[in-house]
Amino acid sequence: MMYNGSGADLQVLLAHPGGPFWAKKDLGAWTIPKGVVQEGEGLLVAARREFTEETGIAPTEPFLPLGEVRMKSGKRVHAWAFAGECDPLAITSNTFQLEWPPRSGKMQSFQEIDRCAFFPVAEAREKILSYQVDFITRLAALLGPQAD
Repeated sequence: MMYNGSGADLQVLLAHPGGPFWAKKDLGAWTIPKGVVQEGEGLLVAARREFTEETGIAPTEPFLPLGEVRMKSGKRVHAWAFAGECDPLAITSNTFQLEWPPRSGKMQSFQEIDRCAFFPVAEAREKILSYQVDFITRLAALLGPQAD
């Protein structure tokens, strides 16, 4: 998770999922850029690769470990934070194929992430998927009490 600022000025970069399912969703729909760990790949290596694939931005050290959270499905998500600046409008995301409309036989290509934006901590907590809120809380705690 990219962040900038600290204390009361802390902001985090969140990504809005692409594709037709997420197109009209906003509150509780944003996410940290993330993905699947490939066989033999370390967790931090996978996190850096996925961030780059989904945003076009290469994360830079130092990395702050934010621990893990569990999705309702039981899948575990591990996250790290790093300080950075970027133009959210300039992100470039990889794509995925989906039959759309359903049962139409037509395959369409969609961006995995259709947009990114920096949000202050309070707003980010409203925008992000509920199971990922703890990552923002942990980052705010690491960077000082005024970040809440």
